[in-house]
Amino acid sequence: MTAYPATGLTGPAPTPSVSVRPVVLPAPHRGDDLHVRVSAPVTGADLPIVLFAHGFGSHLDGYAPLIDHWASHGFVVLQATHLDSRRLGLAADDPRRSQLWHHRVRDMKTILDSLDVLESSVPGLAGRVDRGRVVAAGHSFGGQTAGILVGLRVKDTRTGTAEDLSDPRVMASVQLATAGEGGEDLTPFALENAPWLREQDFSHITAPGLVVAGDQDELPLSTRGPSWTTDPYTLARGDKSLLTVYGGQHSLGGIAGYEAAETTDENPERVALVQQVTLAYLRHVTGVDDTDWETARAALAGDTHPLGRLESKRAV
Repeated sequence: MTAYPATGLTGPAPTPSVSVRPVVLPAPHRGDDLHVRVSAPVTGADLPIVLFAHGFGSHLDGYAPLIDHWASHGFVVLQATHLDSRRLGLAADDPRRSQLWHHRVRDMKTILDSLDVLESSVPGLAGRVDRGRVVAAGHSFGGQTAGILVGLRVKDTRTGTAEDLSDPRVMASVQLATAGEGGEDLTPFALENAPWLREQDFSHITAPGLVVAGDQDELPLSTRGPSWTTDPYTLARGDKSLLTVYGGQHSLGGIAGYEAAETTDENPERVALVQQVTLAYLRHVTGVDDTDWETARAALAGDTHPLGRLESKRAV
C-alpha cells in the first residue's frame, strides 16, 4: 500500500510497466492505417483493459500521467492516434472531417477486434489479458468516444439518425472533461466546428461510469459554463460517480501530458487526485478490489477535501 500525501488517499504500490508503439493495424474504412500504443505491467495475470481515446488533436503518445499510472497498477492500456490528430494533418476540406466522431468509434472497435495482434506485440503479454473486463476511457472529445461505446447516442448530421454504436465488450466508462447535452446551450463556434455535439442523448447509457469534471472548465462550446461537463453524470441512467476537481480547467491540472502546451491549470496535486481516483474506480468497477474506491469515497465526500468532491448515484 502506498500513501499519497498530496491527496491523503492510499493505493497499491506501482510495478514496472512497458509500452510498445506503434502497432499498425489495417483500417481501410478510415483511409489511413491505425497506429496503436500498448502499455502493460511486466508481471501479473488476468489483466483488465482500458481502451483510451485522446482529446481533439492529440495522439497515442499523450496522457502519460494517466496511462503510465494505470499500466503500472495492473491494467493493459490501449491508445490509438485518431484522424483528428495534429500528427495526421487532415486538410480542412477533407470529407472525413464531418465524421471524425464516427471514425473514432470505429477505431476503438478495430482495436477490440485486433486483441490477438496487440497482445502479441508486447513480449510476454499474450495470455495474461482478461478480455472480459474492458473499460472505455477518454478525455474531452475522447470522453464522447468512450460514452458512445456504452450507449451515448449521437445524431449523424448526414443521415439525421442516432444509431446505437455501443459495444457489448465494454463494461464501463471513465469520461474526463467531456461534452454535455447539445441543443440551445451550444455556441456558434460549437455548431460550426463540432456538429456532432448538436444532439447527444445520454438516456441510453445504463453501464456504470465515472465522470471527472473541473469546476473551472470554461469551454467555448457551451454557454452553460463548467456545469455542462457534468451532464454525462446527471443525464445517464447507469450507476454513476462524479469527481469534481476544484480549480480544474480543461486539462484537470495536466493529465494530457507533462509540460503539455494546452495545460492552462498546471497543478501536480490535481493530476495526482485524478490519477488516484480513476485508478481506484477502475479497480472497483472491474472487480479487482473495492478498498481504495471506498477510501476515496469517504475522503472526498461532501465539501471538506481541498482538492475535490466525489459523489455517486444509483441507476434509474
